[in-house]
Order: sequence, then structure tokens, then C-alpha cells
Amino acid sequence: MEPSIIDFIYKRKQLLVEKWLEEVESVTQDSAITRIPEDIYSETNREFIDVIVNTLHVSPEEAKERLRSFVERLIHIGWPLSYFTRGLQAFRRVILEEMKENTQAEQAFSTFGEVENWIDGIVNQLVDEYTGSWENTLNLQKLALKELSAPLIPVFSHISVMPLIGTIDTERAKLIMENLLEGIIEHRSQVVLIDITGVPVVDTMVAHHIIQAAEAVRLVGAECILVGIRPEIAQTIVNLGIDLGKFPTKSTLRKGIESGLEVTNKKIVEIE
Repeated sequence: MEPSIIDFIYKRKQLLVEKWLEEVESVTQDSAITRIPEDIYSETNREFIDVIVNTLHVSPEEAKERLRSFVERLIHIGWPLSYFTRGLQAFRRVILEEMKENTQAEQAFSTFGEVENWIDGIVNQLVDEYTGSWENTLNLQKLALKELSAPLIPVFSHISVMPLIGTIDTERAKLIMENLLEGIIEHRSQVVLIDITGVPVVDTMVAHHIIQAAEAVRLVGAECILVGIRPEIAQTIVNLGIDLGKFPTKSTLRKGIESGLEVTNKKIVEIE
């Protein structure tokens, strides 16, 4: 950017900040912003402008790093992208209006493009930072879900439980199948209880995946018992005409464990 433009912005920095603070009040209408305490909001506004203006007198690499550090901190505490984009648009308007009032028309027109490019570059970086943060968060959540999803838990000798929680799609069904078969071999399970208490909806596709899992369990020499059949789930299964008659079903995990104990010739006795 031309040194004369940088000098213009620096000399009028305080005035520009004050005008910008008035402009940016409209951004506070965002519900995510209104929940932020007033003192933190005001302090962050001034820090935001300092970061933006200070990008003018450092190298492009250092400017990007300073902006990245500032934005990452606010992303982590939940500041919306609209705060930055709308705030920058307001700051651009303030600068251009100030130039229009205090410079000749020809000079103001020639500098508008440089200011536009400067602010657009910052907006693009902000969008990239937010996009990267969301993608990273989404990937981490997917990894965490895979690590926690559908574990096969041994509860008694040769009896294991697989609790299912949340929506089951094709990708997750594949993971369930893999964990199920690997767990049966590892724990030498004779009976596997698939608990669908935490599955909100059982439709044709979900039932198909469960039936496939039960068939796979049978093929490796174990017995599958489906537990957690709530009344509304039972009604849905009947209405859809889904046949779950190939393997036993129980309404609760407790009843399923009792059946599993019978299959493995075990029982629980009370000690007086």
C-alpha cells in the first residue's frame, strides 16, 4: 500500500476507531455477540482494530501470523465469523468516507482500490481461518466418534454387550460390523447383546444394518440378542413390516443378560 495511505490512516487512527465503534454497533445485534460481556466486547473491538491497522507496517507473513493468532483465540471462545466480516466492511466504509471528505476526488478515487484490496485480503484470510478451524473440529469430532462408537464390552464370561447410541448410517454400520466381529473373536463371546436403547429412530435401513450384524454374529458361531426394544420402536418395526424373527429380542438389557446367562449355562445367585 502507498505510504501516503498508511500515513493517512495512522494520523486519523483514533478518529477512525471512534467512527468505526459507532458503525459496528449493528453487529451486536447478532445473538452470539449479545451474550458477550460489554467490557470484553469493547476491549476486543479496540484490539481488533489495532491488529488490522498494525498489519500495515509489518511484513505480509508477520501480518498474517498476528491476525491468525487473534482470530484463533476468538474462534475458540465462540465469536461468529459475521463479527469479523461485517466489522471489516464497516471499517472500510469509515476509511473511504474519511478519505472522500479530506482528500481531493482524484486522489481519493485512486486510493480506494488499494484500501479495497487491503480489506479484502484480510476478509479472505479470516474466512480461510474459520473454514480451517471448522474442518479441523469436524475431523476431530469424527475421529472421537469413531473411537467411542460401538465398542463391544464383555460383561460376563462369553457374554458381551454392544451399546448403540445416536443415528446409524452406512459408514457407522460398517464400523459397528467390524468392531462386532473383532470383539467376538477377541473376547471369545458366545452371546452378543446389541442394545439399541440409545438409537432414536429405527427405520428400514437401520433394521437392515442390525439384521446384517446379527447374521454376521451367527456366522462366526455366536448368538445375537437385540435388546432395548422400546414400545414406540416395536410399533415402528411392525408398521414397516420388518422381520426380526431370526434372532431373539428383549425389551431391556437386564432381560437380555438373563437370556445370555441361560444360553451359556450360567446364573446369578444371591449369597446370604
